[in-house]
Amino acid sequence: MTTSPNTLAAPAVPTAQAAVTLRPLQPGAARITGGFWHTRQQRNRTAGLRSGYEQLEASGTFRNFRIVGGTEQGEASGMIFQDSDVYKWLEAVAFELGREDDSELRGMAREVTSMIAGAQQEDGYLNSVHTLRHSPDEHYSHMAWNHELYCYGHLIQAAVALSRSAGEQELLEVALRIVEHLRTVFGPELRHSTGGHPVIEMALVELFRLTGREEIKDLARFFLDMRGGEERFDGVNPGPGYFSAAVPVREARTVEGHAVRALYLFAGATDQAVEDDDAALLATTESVFADLLASKTYVTGGMGARWDWEAFGDPFEMTTDRGYAETCAAIGAIQWAWRLLLATGKSHYADVIERLLFNAFLPGVSLAGTEYFYVNSLQLREGATADEGRSIAHGRRGWFDCACCPPNIMRTFASLDHLAATATADGLQLHQYASGTWSAGEGTDALSIRVTTDYPVDGRVHVEVLQAPATERTVSLRIPAWSRGTAEVTFRGMAAAAPEQPITVPADGSPAAVRAVLTAGDVIELELDLSPRFVGAHHRLDASRGAVALERGPLVYALENEDQDGAASVDDAAVDPHQAPSAGDPLPALDGAVPLAVRGSAVAVSAAAAAWPYPVHGSADAEVTRTPTTWTAIPYYAWGNRSVGPMRVWLPREAD
Repeated sequence: MTTSPNTLAAPAVPTAQAAVTLRPLQPGAARITGGFWHTRQQRNRTAGLRSGYEQLEASGTFRNFRIVGGTEQGEASGMIFQDSDVYKWLEAVAFELGREDDSELRGMAREVTSMIAGAQQEDGYLNSVHTLRHSPDEHYSHMAWNHELYCYGHLIQAAVALSRSAGEQELLEVALRIVEHLRTVFGPELRHSTGGHPVIEMALVELFRLTGREEIKDLARFFLDMRGGEERFDGVNPGPGYFSAAVPVREARTVEGHAVRALYLFAGATDQAVEDDDAALLATTESVFADLLASKTYVTGGMGARWDWEAFGDPFEMTTDRGYAETCAAIGAIQWAWRLLLATGKSHYADVIERLLFNAFLPGVSLAGTEYFYVNSLQLREGATADEGRSIAHGRRGWFDCACCPPNIMRTFASLDHLAATATADGLQLHQYASGTWSAGEGTDALSIRVTTDYPVDGRVHVEVLQAPATERTVSLRIPAWSRGTAEVTFRGMAAAAPEQPITVPADGSPAAVRAVLTAGDVIELELDLSPRFVGAHHRLDASRGAVALERGPLVYALENEDQDGAASVDDAAVDPHQAPSAGDPLPALDGAVPLAVRGSAVAVSAAAAAWPYPVHGSADAEVTRTPTTWTAIPYYAWGNRSVGPMRVWLPREAD
């Protein structure tokens, strides 16, 4: 079975009975057609996905499946969870086929799916690396680390995406066999256990949504409730907190341990909450998310402070040059925030998604779309050693031994269209600003709009009604938190005598709403003030205490040595936050990114302080020399695309 082009479906589609406030648009009803995000999507499509296919072959990941399937001989390559890289890549291809069909990509998807199906065991078990390295008696023998359920989760997500967006059903049959196998191993009357790396929870809920089979949702709930229940990973280094298993999910008050594990887990818990209409569980996920934002999130939206165990760390433990902020964690946070947005309708979650997309997700991939950062530290010092393979001192890399991030980026780009808008029975809600078309409803009842914008380079968003029913409908536009008090919205109807109407912009962060009997040709204009601004840091953020960060619109900025005049090093930068930065001409080398000129100085210390960097406070040795300097800042997502050298996001202030 195949499908026609342009039937891209959302990655999370609550059932008709789910307790949600907003709903994703129907398949084919969301389409980014131009501008900033379209450029990145096309590079992902034409370069990223094809490069990913080559990397999966070169790394031996595809070969693992062929060996298990009997078409090749040899030993397993890679890590125990290597299969998951293939599944995320397949999910990305599925979404791309929904955006626009491509015979080459479809052929790749069918080839890889057949390879996977050939590796499935008679009882439904499927894990190529585990099968090659362990006997059948060792299946599920080391739940904390062997990632069997994790790999199933990503396979199921790929299968759902291939079915919905590409009309391909073979992997769905594989996924359903896996579920039947799991139901013979795990359950209330069977084995009480769950995997060390969550993702199976939200994957099973999505498979339930596609198939309507209640037993699949029950299995998802079982795995969710097992975490922190009878199976607590006691005695497993580094302890149950690493696995988000110190307490049951429903009793959690904060995220802890491995960042990606926790974010995937709570995304799955949110899915379960809305499908079970479990208000208490939903309230828990909201409360935990709020705590995460308040004490464990970087200004970029990045999450995870510790290289050790890829963990969140303690509250306010957010160093800059040793910040971890894994790209996969940003993606997990986007998935969770999207589910909370659907559940609650609160624009706050769309604000978070915007920050994550531009400043935590996007830095993880080069402008060309084929090289990646695993971690996204907020500073790189002069003389930094490119030691550990994930270090940003290496620059972006084509692949990693642990290659979770590249295909995760690919599937996020490919499904991005559906993050821009949602629907209700009353109308359509715009959450993210990109050029494209979005439709809510069907047939003559459909409300369709076209958005044209150069956002985030420019703050003007032009919305034109393409089709509307003959009854009142509402188009609402998110007003970003950084733009409150300055945003302007106007509405101009097609009627000849209709004047341009200013639309009230709520001061409380609610969307600006246009409600009317709309007509094709009606126009809504949103003007967002992109004036640069400095932001400070909470006093407990010791690594950033007394410093400022620079933002313009949705973008966080950074200083990179590449852009500075003379021998000035950003390691010596100080800025004057009382002087407004000014925007420069777009930089062609960075796809037209807008640079900012920042007034400040370059700091030099005395000879004594250079020899021993701890002079007595107030002494002559402690005196510094400041040379007036204008620093050039670029969007943080664009750093490291021309060279790899000193960079910083947090900027020390000159003395007030």
